[in-house]
Amino acid sequence: MAEEDKKPEETEVEETAATAPTETAEVVVEEPTAEESSPEPVADKPKRAPRRKASTEQPAQPAAKEKVVAAKDEETAPVVRAQAKYVRTSARKARLVCDHIRGKSVDEARAILAFTPRAAAKDWAKLLNSAVANAENNHELLGSDLKVATVYADEGPTLKRFQPRAMGRATRIRKRTSHLTITLTPKG
Repeated sequence: MAEEDKKPEETEVEETAATAPTETAEVVVEEPTAEESSPEPVADKPKRAPRRKASTEQPAQPAAKEKVVAAKDEETAPVVRAQAKYVRTSARKARLVCDHIRGKSVDEARAILAFTPRAAAKDWAKLLNSAVANAENNHELLGSDLKVATVYADEGPTLKRFQPRAMGRATRIRKRTSHLTITLTPKG
């Protein structure tokens, strides 16, 4: 008799286990579909931007795909890079100059740097000439057919010095450095 009593209990457990997933599935399906929702926004409630989901699924963005295709085309063209490290100017001051030459041709960038009154312009001009020399010697490109693709200044290590002040105090002086980078690509 003990065996017969166990069999009905097992079947009840199996039936509840079988029905449990369908109940949760019904809760998920209760969301309105695109056909049920009205195309006109409700005037009483302002429309909110949808929250980002924390899932691995990302919506397709056609603009991002076009950028990826453009990046693949640029990879086929030779890219020449020159870098100057530990330049004794702050990255902020160097960025003020490099913003002027981004996207310009090499001849135009040289003219801009020649007439820029900032001290960092001399460092950028030396680096631009170095990048052009790299392109001509290592990649057999013409310097006049190149343009500045990317140009940026990163922060380098800061030299810390102290200046004596009144009443035995000292003030820290920060002598900032930067790492300058120029990337050249052929025009077109």
